[in-house]
Amino acid sequence: MYAVIRTGGKQYRVAPNDILNVEKVSGDVGDIIQFSEVLMIGDDADATIGSPVIDGACVAAEVLEQGRDKKIIVFKKKRRHNYRRKAGHRQELTTIQITEILTDNKAPSKTKAKPKAVEAKKDSPEKEPGQSKTPDDGQLKQIFEAPKGKSDDLKKISGVGPKLEEKLNALGVTTFQQVANFTDEDVARVDKVLNFKGRITREDWISQAKEFLKDT
Repeated sequence: MYAVIRTGGKQYRVAPNDILNVEKVSGDVGDIIQFSEVLMIGDDADATIGSPVIDGACVAAEVLEQGRDKKIIVFKKKRRHNYRRKAGHRQELTTIQITEILTDNKAPSKTKAKPKAVEAKKDSPEKEPGQSKTPDDGQLKQIFEAPKGKSDDLKKISGVGPKLEEKLNALGVTTFQQVANFTDEDVARVDKVLNFKGRITREDWISQAKEFLKDT
């Protein structure tokens, strides 16, 4: 079964388990959101078309990530008026995964998972205030050999903010050259450690890093 939904002024053909980027919608990672503007629902044999939407239908999706798209440059010029304006724009996006296509005013069966309570280990002594964390406390371990010299500003890569840059540096990734040289195995290692769910490939970090290297 598939459906056509409308959000952010655009239409999307979706099916369960599809992952896609849409213009920003409210919600935290793990939240289940609903799209009520369902224009069509169909399968291999039949299709129902709304007028313009289907009453009682909705599409449920899980929020995977809140981020921003690649920067685009907007340039305006008026001849013989000495008018030039240049600005950059990065569209805010939400990455979602479709969970269900619902009809007849049914509610989503999946809800946001509650965070698991972390039980203290009986064999581990309690830490004194100010005591430094050990690697078992969730600190990232270096998995790449960081090159010597000055680090690059990885925040220039679309989707990388200050906190994510710190995590990449902790893994040993400090330059655009390293990102540009990522193999499929390297991408899988970073995905696993940072729980990226394919983000590096989805946002095309490797191509972005290669473009920044051309400018240096």
